[in-house]
Amino acid sequence: MPWKLLWRNVLGHPVRSLLTVGAVAIAVFLVCVLQAVTSGLTRTLTSAAANRLLVQSAVSLFVDLPLGYQQKMATVPGIEAICKWQWFGGRYEQDKGGFFPQFGIDPETFLASYPEISIVEGSYEDFAKERTACLVGVDTATKYGWKVGQTVPILGTIFSRTDGRPWEFTVRAIYTSNSAAVDKISLYFAYKYLQESVEQGGAEGPEGVGVYMLRLAAGTDPLTVQQTVDGMFENGPQRVQTTTEAEFNRQFISMLGDVPTLLKLIGGAVLFAIFFAVLNTMLMAGRERTRDLGIMKALGFTDRTAGALLVAESLLLCGLGAVAGLGLGFAAEAPFAVATAAFLPGFGFDQDTLWLGAGIALGTGLVAGILPGVRAARLTTIAALREVG
Repeated sequence: MPWKLLWRNVLGHPVRSLLTVGAVAIAVFLVCVLQAVTSGLTRTLTSAAANRLLVQSAVSLFVDLPLGYQQKMATVPGIEAICKWQWFGGRYEQDKGGFFPQFGIDPETFLASYPEISIVEGSYEDFAKERTACLVGVDTATKYGWKVGQTVPILGTIFSRTDGRPWEFTVRAIYTSNSAAVDKISLYFAYKYLQESVEQGGAEGPEGVGVYMLRLAAGTDPLTVQQTVDGMFENGPQRVQTTTEAEFNRQFISMLGDVPTLLKLIGGAVLFAIFFAVLNTMLMAGRERTRDLGIMKALGFTDRTAGALLVAESLLLCGLGAVAGLGLGFAAEAPFAVATAAFLPGFGFDQDTLWLGAGIALGTGLVAGILPGVRAARLTTIAALREVG
């Protein structure tokens, strides 16, 4: 293979080569991102704990359940602990455009129910015993520069204070997570603080609990507990739907629509467009080098070498595009992970995603180079020299 001639051909049209490499790079980047989202959805579901059930309203996730339900569910055999989850929906006062989840929970049962969580700064005990304390994910703490002991003002949207002031929470602990099912950006505070504020007139908002988390004892059949809890409240006052954590996460994600299918359609459209763009580039290159090919064959180059040059050129352009696209993906992985952490904590480029991006680029280069390569191999010396490129 005459490598110097290969590079000369690629650099002979620098603008066209650069545009082709850029198009392939963008395609590889988009395919990797789309695949990472799909893989993240899968990891989020498969990482869910088997010993946790979620109880929500059978009408809608946005309908709260009565507080009295907790005491009744505690009598069901196999339920080891119950933890309330109440969506707060506030905004950090100094970054009104920023968003991160906030929940009111029961500190007494929360940490024991989520062994995926570990405290990296501060003390969970301090968080659990202080009425206005909060537990913050490491990514959110890093983003805003929060430290243990700092007071964080949160503007209420669903739950607003009657005096018009923001809620103030003191950071007592910062956590991280080793599971894709639990994000690193949420803020947790004592549900009791929220409940008392509403009951005493210090705040306005809905009464009740959004979701109850049930932690099951070892050896308990989740299906039996699900059926028992659902049957317990079949006649109201508020019917419930009990699901596994994985199913709850799947339903939450499905609120966005059929994301995996949509992403596959987008990825297919991107590949379709890029393939024809690369194919058009190589066909143009083949036509322009017709006379050059004739001279090469007259000098003794074989038909196989003439065809392989165009295939190699296509592979080289797509290979460079793959490297650039993967590099762009690595640079954007962390920002994308932070941006999607609220609903996709499992986002990330794994080895399969990277191999997929590289394979698609090289496959596109190979297929796009075959047609002009075959034409070049079949072209006779006399026909090539007679043709005006």
